[in-house]
Amino acid sequence: MSKLATGLARYFDFDGHQTNLRTEILAGVTTFFTMAYILLVAPSILGKTGMDLGAVFVATALSACIGTLLMGVVANYPIALAPGIGLISYFAFAVVLGLKVPWTEALGAVFLSGAVFFVLTVTKIREMIINSIPTGLKYAVSSGIGLFIAFIGLKNAQIILPSEATYVMINPDLTKKPEILLTLFGLLITAILMVRRVKGAFFIGMLSTAIVGMVTGQVAVPTKLFAMPPSMAPTFLKLDVMGALELGFVTIVFAFLFVDLFDNAGTLVGVASQAGLMKDNKLPRAGRALITDSIATMMGALFGTSTVTSYIESSAGVASGGRTGMTSVTTAICFAVALFFFPIVQTLASVSAITSPALIIVGVLMASNLRNIEWDSMSEAIPAFITLIMMPLSFSIATGIAAGFVLYPLCKLAAGEGKKVHPIVYVLGVVFILRFIFL
Repeated sequence: MSKLATGLARYFDFDGHQTNLRTEILAGVTTFFTMAYILLVAPSILGKTGMDLGAVFVATALSACIGTLLMGVVANYPIALAPGIGLISYFAFAVVLGLKVPWTEALGAVFLSGAVFFVLTVTKIREMIINSIPTGLKYAVSSGIGLFIAFIGLKNAQIILPSEATYVMINPDLTKKPEILLTLFGLLITAILMVRRVKGAFFIGMLSTAIVGMVTGQVAVPTKLFAMPPSMAPTFLKLDVMGALELGFVTIVFAFLFVDLFDNAGTLVGVASQAGLMKDNKLPRAGRALITDSIATMMGALFGTSTVTSYIESSAGVASGGRTGMTSVTTAICFAVALFFFPIVQTLASVSAITSPALIIVGVLMASNLRNIEWDSMSEAIPAFITLIMMPLSFSIATGIAAGFVLYPLCKLAAGEGKKVHPIVYVLGVVFILRFIFL
């Protein structure tokens, strides 16, 4: 065994985790291919805001690389990070395109949410906040984001169209338009791969759709596969933090923060449990992992991309045997190598038939949390339902969260269970009522 291999084995404690270098590397590569779709989806979505496609691609790959590397080296966890698809969609469609907020100010809001996340983690206030938020609302937010993302996927693919009579309708030319048929093919092949539990189902589904699109003439064939990474100058340090400090941005920053907070907590616990890393039902080095995430989010905003978060796709690497941070280091290296494949992304990112199926299936995965909501209790079910249904209907994650926090304490008071509600939830309820009145 070489000195490097020996040093890595000692640093990451391979013996203590009953693993080896070969297993960790294979696990890291597996994790990368299960989440590589984000390198195509992020530029595709954020590019619609007017942000430079090449710069967003580099910012996405670089923030994923640095965040995942820090997670491996500092926290020693086999967990990868990248811009979260739910908050990418919220950033682009709800904040920038919906509220007409300049993308520079939206990046400022992302940076502020990362900074607040960092402070909350360092001061350990984070734990108090997580413990104060009702479990039902946490699941409702996650599920609502799933509906929101799926709706965006269906809209982008033109499967769903606007209608004056019914607001939305299915496309009457569903089986006549080649681009919609290509989307349906991508959705079907991805669904089959997911049902068969094929690792890298998203990536393989997108690749298969792209190949079929090229064969049928709907997708251009890349003129080259490799190139030097494009310039990040169009988005690097272009965030407007001062603009994001305005009162109207409070709920936007809170939405980024809230989703990142619970998305990370859930992913970390879920993946760590699968890997057998929990001790006495607690996550060792949880503070390091969350600080890593907050730093990655702030760096991502500086580079020019949305909130960076832990990816549940890391569980694919764990299933392949990954147990230490060496898995994450390998995934980070893969993201660094991916920087040189921009010509492929440049060709495919504008084709909604390739990216939309991934959005729809991600929505399915996130909506699975619906089963954990106490539907038999009306004081739990009503706030949860309003939270999740308002996200796609209002086209805003923030509005859904606000509606849930207003209704939850009111329903609990009506049920005679007001004492069970944490004071923080009452405070947030009042804040969001004021938000609806004045903003």
